[in-house]
Amino acid sequence: MTQRPPVWDLTFQHDDVDSKVVAALERLAQAFRVLLWRVGQTHGLSPIQVQFLCYLLYQPKVHRRVSGLAQAFRLTKATVSDAVSALESKGLVRRRPDVSDRRSSVLDLTPDGRRLARRLAAWANTVRDSLSFAGLDEKTSVLNFLMRLIVELQRAGVITVARMCLTCRFFRPDAHPGTPTPHHCALLDRPLGPATLRVDCPEHVGVEVAISMGNPVQRSLV
Repeated sequence: MTQRPPVWDLTFQHDDVDSKVVAALERLAQAFRVLLWRVGQTHGLSPIQVQFLCYLLYQPKVHRRVSGLAQAFRLTKATVSDAVSALESKGLVRRRPDVSDRRSSVLDLTPDGRRLARRLAAWANTVRDSLSFAGLDEKTSVLNFLMRLIVELQRAGVITVARMCLTCRFFRPDAHPGTPTPHHCALLDRPLGPATLRVDCPEHVGVEVAISMGNPVQRSLV
């Protein structure tokens, strides 16, 4: 297969839809970085500290460990420990022994950390509010596209954690063909429509994507 030029080669990008999609996603990534820096600077926090506080506010105990943060954010445990120690020194996070695993500690927000995390959690609302120009069908189509892209990036080893319906052992695609809710969650025993598929589900039980998902591009999710 002939290798295509880099995405950033404009003489090629202008006529290549794939490259323009990647360039657009990179521009959106820049927007997220700007929003994180802005809210972080307001409270004397780094972007990753902001993300950690929001993560610890909403994730269940099983994921609130240094190892869970390292896996979710694709960082080394040493990097995560440094950031967590900084949050501890600010009185925002505390570690407590995990009674189910004495080798591990659970990370909890302190009362001050919880109050701050609730304020910080609105950092991405600007992006969500900007989606008001689109209708539900268009946004559902974009959601479907992005979830399938995440599956492919997980298969490629770029993304390690994707607690989505598409990567869950309880997901039954096309279980109810020809209906507005064609898929099914075997755990909740509930039909699922394209707009109700979850991107981050606390009940998620992962599977080997390459084995269980087949080729998501060939599977209709909308």
